[in-house]
Amino acid sequence: MKRMLFVVSLLLVGMTGLLELSAMAQARDTLITAVAAGPVSMNPQAATEDANYSVVNNIFDALLQRDCTGNLEPSLATSWEKVDLVTWRFYLRKGVKFHNGNDFTWEDVKFTFERLKNHEVSEFSWMGGMTKSVQMADGDPWVVDIEINQPVSYYIQNVPQIWIMDKESTEARSIGDVGRHPIGTGPYQFVEWMKGSYVSMTANEDYWGAPPPIRNIVQKTITEASTRVAALLTGEVDLIKNVPLEQYDGLTKNSSVTMVMRPGRRAMFLGLRNSPGFPTSDVRVRQAIEMAINVPELIERILYGHGTSASQVADPPTVGYNPDIKRLPYDPEKAKQLLAEAGYADGFTIKLSAPNDRYASGVEVCEAIASYLAKVGITVNLDLMPKAIFWPQRQIHNLEASFLGWFDGAYSFGRTYTANFHTVNAEKSYGGSNGCEMSYPLVDSLMDEAQGITDPQLFSQWIQLANKLFIENVGVVPLYHSDQIYGLNKGSNLAFDTRPDTWLVYKEIRFK
Repeated sequence: MKRMLFVVSLLLVGMTGLLELSAMAQARDTLITAVAAGPVSMNPQAATEDANYSVVNNIFDALLQRDCTGNLEPSLATSWEKVDLVTWRFYLRKGVKFHNGNDFTWEDVKFTFERLKNHEVSEFSWMGGMTKSVQMADGDPWVVDIEINQPVSYYIQNVPQIWIMDKESTEARSIGDVGRHPIGTGPYQFVEWMKGSYVSMTANEDYWGAPPPIRNIVQKTITEASTRVAALLTGEVDLIKNVPLEQYDGLTKNSSVTMVMRPGRRAMFLGLRNSPGFPTSDVRVRQAIEMAINVPELIERILYGHGTSASQVADPPTVGYNPDIKRLPYDPEKAKQLLAEAGYADGFTIKLSAPNDRYASGVEVCEAIASYLAKVGITVNLDLMPKAIFWPQRQIHNLEASFLGWFDGAYSFGRTYTANFHTVNAEKSYGGSNGCEMSYPLVDSLMDEAQGITDPQLFSQWIQLANKLFIENVGVVPLYHSDQIYGLNKGSNLAFDTRPDTWLVYKEIRFK
């Protein structure tokens, strides 16, 4: 009966639809934002991309959360500790309720972490594969021990991305219904989702934390950049994410908007297959590719200066970032020499695969890379596709070369490497995003050994060494870190701080 009443109430609220959005905007208790890409599902385990995170983090809570600077904080767990090399203990928050009225219990934690292993509903199977068991500690239902299969230094850092689901209602509903109607414990309660158009949420009156400053949220999906900007300028929306790079300078001079920018954590890079028989299996060829690309010029010409050259995939806040790593200099003549030494004086052809709807100016960047490589004799066939097609292609591990971006939500190059560059090992959930099926056994070994190191300083030094070895072998070609740019309508009078993870966390935004 409780669940039926909850569903009915959602339907009654949802029937208002778009007709009420303009009326809601008139009230100061409603925030309207616009993003370039909306969520693909309301199942919090269904997608590991920012577009989903920016919605589900408002509806669900994890055991832990991160503040605006990236530090771990309590959430559904009030505290936590490491019991031994493979066991983490969480002390659960009492008195929390899901949006349907169900009590939050330790069984919801167990159910959620076990559900991660189900490939049919979860893209977090790599996290599920690490988890051996979830049990009460000494029979106390408010203390939970999560045991993992082997030491993993960054396991706790992944916990803020594992949003806790209601066991009872999730098991009672179809996969499709779970993916359309989320039930969490978060600061905002789901109201309605029109896929590709908007998501609306309202404040959770029974939230365990501080009440959200803004009662109603409408997050619109406006894929066309100029339309998104127009909505900001007219006051149709209060805030936009993904400001077009080419319009930044002009918008800074517009008296009706405020631009907010911060250096981004996301590194863009080229992945290269190193399987025997491929030209890029020769390190000299990989070096030549890196030296053929004029990254500073690319940033200035294509990104309008909104980026910084990357020497590695890890950024400075990430454990394993190595300040001693330097990128190879731009030197097309040396690149030609290296290609000749490797037996490719006449060049070769390679297919570069990339999403065409994911990264700012991503298509133009890929075209520029093809142009740079053509000058040293490498013919690039661009294979650009929507991200909905590209992501599954990456999981098949059959790409020759790929253009991708990555920042590590766990702040650990150990996780970055294991997910993206480790030799593919489905049993251990290693290399799940290694689209080019690259393999560097020595670096794999160093990374695997690092998991048993308990001293933080030694661990950091160890994976810095592994990172340096990986980059010196040109495991990937680092390109640049792209800036995060947001636009705020001045008339909305918003207090807004950017986050290193790029998520929109609406409980952190308020009207002044």
